[in-house]
Amino acid sequence: MKVAEQLAKHLRDLHFGGNWTAASLKDVLADVTWEMAADKVDSFHTIAELVFHMNYFIAITIKVLEGGPLEGKDAVSFDVHQIKSENDWTALTDKTWADAEKMASLVEQLPDSKLWEPFVEAKYGTWYRAIQGPIEHCHYHLGQIALIKKLHG
Repeated sequence: MKVAEQLAKHLRDLHFGGNWTAASLKDVLADVTWEMAADKVDSFHTIAELVFHMNYFIAITIKVLEGGPLEGKDAVSFDVHQIKSENDWTALTDKTWADAEKMASLVEQLPDSKLWEPFVEAKYGTWYRAIQGPIEHCHYHLGQIALIKKLHG
């Protein structure tokens, strides 16, 4: 298997299941209601904010994979639209699943040689780092979501 194909698999496994940790975003969110997703526990981000934040960086990477510019700001990466209904929550999660699959499909098409080239500019590291980084980032926040769910009882 090519490295790019393995990265795509890793991204899919994180979102849809089959990864080494046996915890996927889809499984962890399966029983999260829109009320739980929007509810603030102590000083933690809401589950909806974390899901939006995770996908924010996936969406930015997709644009670059499609040939667009690198556009994004950490300062707005938690700015989820307010979740006021099941439809709002479903729209957010549906976009997350679609973007994960879209990024995985684009990544698996990359030649492995591209992975070691600079991502947009050398200061951002390699394409490999720009793809693996969001995967690691999502695993980190997946753990936070699991803990916040426990705090909800």
